[in-house]
Order: sequence, then C-alpha cells, then structure tokens
Amino acid sequence: MPDAITTSLILFFVGIIAGTLNVIAGGGSLLTLPVMIFLGLPPTVANGTNRVAILVQNIGATWSFSRRGLGSRGWLLLAIPPAMLGALLGTFVAVRIGDLEFQRILAVILVGAAAWMLWHPAVPPAQGDAELPTGTRRWGFIAAFFGVGVYGGFIQAGVGFVILAVTTAAGLNLIRSNALKVAVVLAFTSIALALFTFSGKVDWSMGLALAAGNFLGGLAGVHLQVLKGHKWVRGVVT
Repeated sequence: MPDAITTSLILFFVGIIAGTLNVIAGGGSLLTLPVMIFLGLPPTVANGTNRVAILVQNIGATWSFSRRGLGSRGWLLLAIPPAMLGALLGTFVAVRIGDLEFQRILAVILVGAAAWMLWHPAVPPAQGDAELPTGTRRWGFIAAFFGVGVYGGFIQAGVGFVILAVTTAAGLNLIRSNALKVAVVLAFTSIALALFTFSGKVDWSMGLALAAGNFLGGLAGVHLQVLKGHKWVRGVVT
C-alpha cells in the first residue's frame, strides 16, 4: 500500500476524473471504488468512504447549476422525497452486508456497466423542457426515483446513468437532467453518509482527499456542459 501522501494524491487526481464524469453523465464511482479497494480499504468501507466525495462533489455541482438558472423546483419536489426514502432502505442493507458479498456484487455491477456502456449506450433524443408528469406517469416517475434511491443508497456506482434514463424518458434534456441528477444525489447521499458514518464504515482521510478532487471535477463538469451544450453531452454519455 502506498504511503499516506501518495495515497492522497492518487485519490485527488482520480477524484477529478470521477467528479467530471459523474456530473456530465455518471459512472465515476465505477472508477473510485476499485481504486480505494486497491489502496487497501475493505470493500464495504470503500463504499461508505466514496459518499464523502459524492456529497462534496454534488454540493459544488448543485450550486453551479443553480446559479446558472438550470434548477427545476417542481421536478426536484417530485424526485427527492422518494429517492431519500429509497436510500434509507438501500443503505440499511449496504451497512449490513459482508465484504466478500459486497465485492462479488460490485464485480457483477462493474462488468454489467461496462458491457452496457459499450453495447447499449444511452443516447436519449434531444428534448426541451417537459411539463411535469401527471396521472400514472407521475406515479411511475416517483416509483422510479424510489428505486434510484435504493440503488444509490446501496452502492452508488452507475446511479447517474439510471437517473438520466428516467429523466430523459420523462422529457427533460440532458443538461436539465444532469441539474436534477446532482441535486437528487446530494439529497440522498446526505442520508447514506450519515448511516455509513454511524456504522463505522467511512475512512475520512481518504474520503476527504477524494472529495477535493471530486469537487473540482464536478465544477468542471458543469462548466463543460454549459459551454459545449446538449449535443456534446450526448456524445460524452455515449
């Protein structure tokens, strides 16, 4: 295992890459979790520690989207409550699972996510600002975000892709979808991190080193989206 300074530098630079990816599309945790395990953290502790970086990253990204006027209060009120409830359930399971079981699940998710990105990339149609869903579509949206919360609370890795699939199907373009995504993830990560901390599954020194990189990467991701536009973001998702 590298010394503390080398470990912090590795995590900082990995965090920049992961934070940028997370805000533009998703999948940064598919990089950070294996790196932390490689650096010596038990898998379940790596899962909890990763939430420190996700929380800090999305504080910066949510603020950056909001000051550009890209937030959407109505959509947030529809998505955040079920996602937070789902995260309680997902995190409850995550803090009780053993390291070996979690590592097996992570391995399956890593392979599945890689295959999905290579052979079935998400390229949603370019759409504008959609109206809030009503009727059965509204309940479907709420149920989908409860599922997002369960998955995000359990493992986080790849949850951005799931959120983008739900929001673009509901009619939001990718930039506004990403603005919604970072706010929702910020909300449910606060719950997940609290539970992981209470369960003693957070390494704060490694988490803060990773968080510093994720924060900068998150700001860069927002800037690139606003600068490059919807078409460019579609290419990055692909």
